[in-house]
Amino acid sequence: MVAASVGLGLVLCPGLARAELYSWVDDSGVIHLTNVRDNANANYQPYQSREGEGFGGQKPIEVTLPGGKKRVLYKVNVTRFDTIFERAAKHYRLPFAFLKAVAKVESNFNPMAVSHAHAKGLMQLIDSTAAAMKVEDPFDPEQNIFGGARYLRVLANQFDGNMALVAAAYNSGPDRVRRLGRIPRIRETQRYVRRVLQMYRHYRSRGS
Repeated sequence: MVAASVGLGLVLCPGLARAELYSWVDDSGVIHLTNVRDNANANYQPYQSREGEGFGGQKPIEVTLPGGKKRVLYKVNVTRFDTIFERAAKHYRLPFAFLKAVAKVESNFNPMAVSHAHAKGLMQLIDSTAAAMKVEDPFDPEQNIFGGARYLRVLANQFDGNMALVAAAYNSGPDRVRRLGRIPRIRETQRYVRRVLQMYRHYRSRGS
């Protein structure tokens, strides 16, 4: 089990239990929740959750950091979808650890994740990619993982299996990477590639 950090813009209390919540994910992959809509931040989206979904339906743990800042930690079962990852990796001839690393960085294994760009599910598929990969329900873990794996296989064929370029293309689009012949000098993409490769090495070393 590992923990995903979630920053709160409020301290939840009974009086706010029915308040509408908004969320956004920063460059570090931290999910922020607030009951006050920030119109200046286009990333804010209405936050919705389903019972038993999200981060496993488990109650979060709140900790206080130095300086009094609150941090809420949600437990995540990182092996919950391993059997699907294994089947998809085998079917599309991809390293299991690489497929799992992409899912970790994309959604932190949250099958109901939706980004500000409307990418959905574990592998964060945008609607056009989901349609091209024959994914009918992006929130279905098996469909989403197999769709993401199929897309990664397409990218791996285009970039001769170069993991760094495949990850960069998954994040910023294959046309840009193909045109440049390298990882784009985009801070988000470069950070994304570093994180994916770091998690790939981690999962490969642990044999999971």
